[in-house]
Amino acid sequence: MSALSIQQVSRTFENPRGGSTQALLPVDFEVRDNDFVTILGPSGCGKSTLLRIVAGLDTPSGGRVLLDGQPVAGPGADRGMVFQSYTLFPWLTIEQNVRFGLRERGMSAADQKERSDFFIARVGLRGFEHHYPKQLSGGMQQRTAIARALANDPKILLLDEPFGALDNQTRVLMQELLLGIWESARKTVLFVTHDIDEAIFMANRVAVFSARPGRIKSEIAVDFPHPRHYTIKTSPEFSTLKARLTEEIRAEAMAAAEH
Repeated sequence: MSALSIQQVSRTFENPRGGSTQALLPVDFEVRDNDFVTILGPSGCGKSTLLRIVAGLDTPSGGRVLLDGQPVAGPGADRGMVFQSYTLFPWLTIEQNVRFGLRERGMSAADQKERSDFFIARVGLRGFEHHYPKQLSGGMQQRTAIARALANDPKILLLDEPFGALDNQTRVLMQELLLGIWESARKTVLFVTHDIDEAIFMANRVAVFSARPGRIKSEIAVDFPHPRHYTIKTSPEFSTLKARLTEEIRAEAMAAAEH
């Protein structure tokens, strides 16, 4: 059974001055349990809109989203979301940020502490529990956001270009960190990116989006074994897959530029 089922989901935005903009053509897509899927596409193609619909932060104009067979009708603890921008509460410490969702669910203080300590250590932030977000680098803030999402034990982890604002070296380290967590925890993951190397390195499957209005134009399996090491990016097999995806994305970027 698919963990996530996206069925004929479309999205049209009405313009205040009249007219409308179609962001998504009807999309049909399945994400299996414990799968790591990246959605790759040019800027403005609707991939983040689709992720927000899955998160329950936006409502589709048509179609529906099912998670474990249940319709998505709004945000819920069964979905953990990590955004590109840093979305921590600035007035809370790192530990308090990670514990926030647990506290809201009524978990005991002792259990909150145990879970937050575990995930703070898992993302390499032990010793920073009592720091505030403004005292951390961008990469450390995103580690905290990932720890917060994982601490809530969601059925599926949704990530919207979470490393897009980071420098290249930090980005690579964060990719390895998240992939290592997935390899051990086997969460179901849907990850939006416009970076081709990232899409291939992270995923078991890449869904390529067309230019707006977005649709999934192709799905490509990534069969590299786990655990994965960054040196796989220099392999001939990786280069072949990158060349194929580069050509697909280039065609869509050119189509977008013509509109």
